[in-house]
Amino acid sequence: MENNVENQVYGQVIPNAYNVPVQPTLQSVVTNVGQVQNAVPQSVPVTPANNTVTNTEKQELYDYTGLSILKMYGEDLTAKQYITNPAIARDLEISKAIMILLTPEKSALLVGKAGIGKTSIVEGIAYRIINGTVPERLKGYRVVKVNSASLVGKVQYHGKEEMIISLLVEELKKTDKLILFIDEIHTLIGSKDGGPMDLANILKPAIDRGVVKIIGATTDIEYSTYVVRDRAFLRRFDRVDVVEQDIPTTVEVLMKSLPKIEHQTGIKFKYNEYVTKLLIESIVEATSEFKRVYGLGAMYPDISFSVLSGAFSQALYQDKSYVEMIDVYNAIKNSKRIYPDSRVKELAAFREKFKNLALEEGTTFPIVDISEIDDPVDFY
Repeated sequence: MENNVENQVYGQVIPNAYNVPVQPTLQSVVTNVGQVQNAVPQSVPVTPANNTVTNTEKQELYDYTGLSILKMYGEDLTAKQYITNPAIARDLEISKAIMILLTPEKSALLVGKAGIGKTSIVEGIAYRIINGTVPERLKGYRVVKVNSASLVGKVQYHGKEEMIISLLVEELKKTDKLILFIDEIHTLIGSKDGGPMDLANILKPAIDRGVVKIIGATTDIEYSTYVVRDRAFLRRFDRVDVVEQDIPTTVEVLMKSLPKIEHQTGIKFKYNEYVTKLLIESIVEATSEFKRVYGLGAMYPDISFSVLSGAFSQALYQDKSYVEMIDVYNAIKNSKRIYPDSRVKELAAFREKFKNLALEEGTTFPIVDISEIDDPVDFY
């Protein structure tokens, strides 16, 4: 132990848990002569699976030669098992996106507010491919999702530094029948030093081959701030607007998504379809536009899903095998995405709406005033 501390003090290279030489940086203060507390390396790079760093080269960047960027950073949405249709009531947006994908040298760009369901639309396309309900030209395609943050940066490749996005394009040139979904694609337009990354031209060889299609996703604000400035990007991507769903549609989405949530949690709603729908309607009404805290993610259906998931969490916490009215009541009470005064009013309406059913099953809804309501989460 003393030797290790001595090695760190004098800046010698020591092996870490990954068997990769690392030059450590002291993060603590020497309290006594010869004694160092909490001397640990400042950062430890993670070695990807099946990747090695040769001792002779002592590389600081790992050699990605022979590794698949798609497999390392991507998620195959066509390999997932879907309990229900992930894109309920999004047929119009899916049809528009598919029409663009069938157009030569064109890719689709989904534009909509955060939490509105852009990713679910892409999952809906993957769901249709799995079920064979897409045009013949798209049958057999894979849909792979990559996060834009994973594509920013450089890696070691054949002894040289290469951009990850460039390696991805080289891999796409050799890949057939692929739909690449890049979430938050606006982060790949431009760079920190002011020089444009020119994503459209980087991806052009892959798009021009025709066997690789691309779907991007961004918000309205990022589209106006970053995307519209890149004319080359706009020439190759056609916009698909994703609007917020209304109250009846959101109720439909939640009702049809219940089997998925029940499968994930292992518990179900206690009531028949009629009463369950009434409870879902109360959740959706409680999260309507002027009652929700303004901020990221405060959109239908995402905000209603958060309350519904909270009801299941309430039941799971009490080791129940089903979700009851009181669980939905408490989920609305504890939702920090709804303004406190709105929660008090919605809970009062909830008590009135279900008072007869509560009387039948012996449930008591505690009266809640605003002093018992927690402050909402700050989204800013």
